[in-house]
Amino acid sequence: MPKAPALNRKVALLAFDGMPLFEFSIAVELFGLDRPEMGPDWYSFQVASLEGAPARTTASIRVAVDAGLEAFADAGTVIIPGWPVDRPVPVELIQMLLAAHKRGARILTICSGVYVLAASGLLTGKRATTHWKYTDHVKTAYPDIQVIPDVLYVDEGQILTSAGSAAGIDLCLHLIRRDFGPVAANKVARRLVVPPHRDGGQAQFIERSVPTDYESGRLGPLLDHMRENLHQEHRIPDLARRAGMSERTFLRRFSEATGMTPAKWLLHVRLCEARDHLETSDVSIERIAEHTGFGTPTNLRHHFREQMGTTPTAYRQTFSRAS
Repeated sequence: MPKAPALNRKVALLAFDGMPLFEFSIAVELFGLDRPEMGPDWYSFQVASLEGAPARTTASIRVAVDAGLEAFADAGTVIIPGWPVDRPVPVELIQMLLAAHKRGARILTICSGVYVLAASGLLTGKRATTHWKYTDHVKTAYPDIQVIPDVLYVDEGQILTSAGSAAGIDLCLHLIRRDFGPVAANKVARRLVVPPHRDGGQAQFIERSVPTDYESGRLGPLLDHMRENLHQEHRIPDLARRAGMSERTFLRRFSEATGMTPAKWLLHVRLCEARDHLETSDVSIERIAEHTGFGTPTNLRHHFREQMGTTPTAYRQTFSRAS
């Protein structure tokens, strides 16, 4: 198997007047802090503006920068925090992104930063997401972009876009997972005290994020039971009975609490578990399919290709960290 190209560890974060402080801080926190526990091959990081001048955030905090446009010339990853929706994108910024994309750099946007990529033309014909309140506007303004409204992030390889604000954390952790594997992503998530992995396909918002104490006392243990027994069949009548609800109430409450149907939630969790096995072990595809509830390798391959766009074997070859 050909050796994968070495990772370009240089990350350049765009700073500009009027940038949102939270989205900017996400990139700093995930990529810009010293993390000696991650070893010598961790990311190097610069904050850069087009003019090389300090930038002021929406909170009127002035941010010093490390460099100007030259920082983007050899960066392996370029990050754009949220962009003011009604502000034209400077020509020099578009040119920088086109040059970065041409030489193979990844470009990651958080929230309304998608407008910069849209203006550059790099999203034409591609999938992307942004904060739910902007999705309709992006669809109208850029009809050649396939806007995915109800997801946390979209990974198109070189181009990665996230939904609003905190979803940027999920996307950055996803990129760390891509670059260094789940163990590294979990370590960073633990430092941040956030969930180590929320899949990009998870809904941006759900009808009711926190169930009542009574319902959480029933649904919480049920979800744990389903996670611990992925190899078993989980029928709606059995789940409703275990939760102490009628089937109709159970389906409604489950959707309100997770944003998914039980079947979709199970598929999501099973795929995450299968992916972890592929990345961290040399267990056979047959055993993984059995353990995660897919039953057969054929069934696992079908769902993996449908949801991930690749096969389990190809995914393992690309992302395996098993020694």
